[in-house]
Amino acid sequence: MSTGSDRQTETVPEWKREEVDDVVAFIGRYDSVGVVDVTGIPSRQLQAMRRDLHGTAALRISRNTLIRRALEAVEADLEDLVEHVAGQVGLVGTNDNPFGLYRQLEASKTPAPINAGEVASDDVVIPEGDTGIDPGPFVGDLQQVGANARIEGGSIQVVEDSTVLESGQEVSADLANVLSELGIEPKEVGLDLRSVHSDGVLFAPEELAIDVAAYRADLESAAAAGRNLSVDAEYPTDRTVAALLSQAAGDATAVGVSAAVESPSLTDDLVRTADARVRALAGAIDHEEALPEELREVDGPATGAEPTTGDEADADDDEADADDIDETDDGSSDDEADDESSDDEPADAEADADADDDGGEALGDMFG
Repeated sequence: MSTGSDRQTETVPEWKREEVDDVVAFIGRYDSVGVVDVTGIPSRQLQAMRRDLHGTAALRISRNTLIRRALEAVEADLEDLVEHVAGQVGLVGTNDNPFGLYRQLEASKTPAPINAGEVASDDVVIPEGDTGIDPGPFVGDLQQVGANARIEGGSIQVVEDSTVLESGQEVSADLANVLSELGIEPKEVGLDLRSVHSDGVLFAPEELAIDVAAYRADLESAAAAGRNLSVDAEYPTDRTVAALLSQAAGDATAVGVSAAVESPSLTDDLVRTADARVRALAGAIDHEEALPEELREVDGPATGAEPTTGDEADADDDEADADDIDETDDGSSDDEADDESSDDEPADAEADADADDDGGEALGDMFG
């Protein structure tokens, strides 16, 4: 006769063993395995999400006790996922990286109406605007739930954005009816990733929620900074050699122009530099005949063509010489000198002609 202390070992049904084996096989097929929350997702939407994941990920729903046994039974170290198996959950598997899986799950979420008794995950706002509803008792319903509403222009208007429920608060039956009437769906329905295991690392959702655009911008900025550093350090690579050669060519041109080196490749730059000096000197003299006649009808050099290396000093000397010319030998002003020597205009013209000839000879000496 058996005693009351004798107990029989509970026999595990065969279907449970088979289910655990199937879940273990599911886990083994994927590089990344995670636990997702499926609370509140209607069956139809859940099936639609399965179809959306097809080809990149797979979803497996089972009893929590069997999922825990499967996670503990696999050779991979997945015990850390067991603590996330609570409530209405399922397993998701993918051979994609966990960041891609998280983005895909977030993108698959869709708006849905919120029901009475549910807790709002975010603030619920009724936006400003025309509700499109004819005047009637509904305006009182809106005001009762906290919306600033009134009748205007033959319809019910919400005159400003109205927060009717804050995050973490429970939805009342009245508010659920008002939101349904307005067609507002403040809730997002989708698979919420609780945790995912990949290559021996356990990732939390907040670690996977990266801003891809900002991350890409940071990488581009770092690459540009590295390229600039390489160019500044004159370190040749396949990405910087073109910039280094261009920079070297520009430096060589600047040196050649500054030293007035006679070279066919520098002729245009030298002519522009000489022309800029002549025009700068003529501008400092401020006389209508200061600029040679053959240059008066010709446009000056493009902006930035003036000499930059050692030539500013020459231009300053030219201005100083021009200032000396403005004063007569006895220290009187130009106006006084003009009045006293009006009879000597032919001599002045001859002097200007001589100056022009000297400038032409100087250019001739420069270019041979």
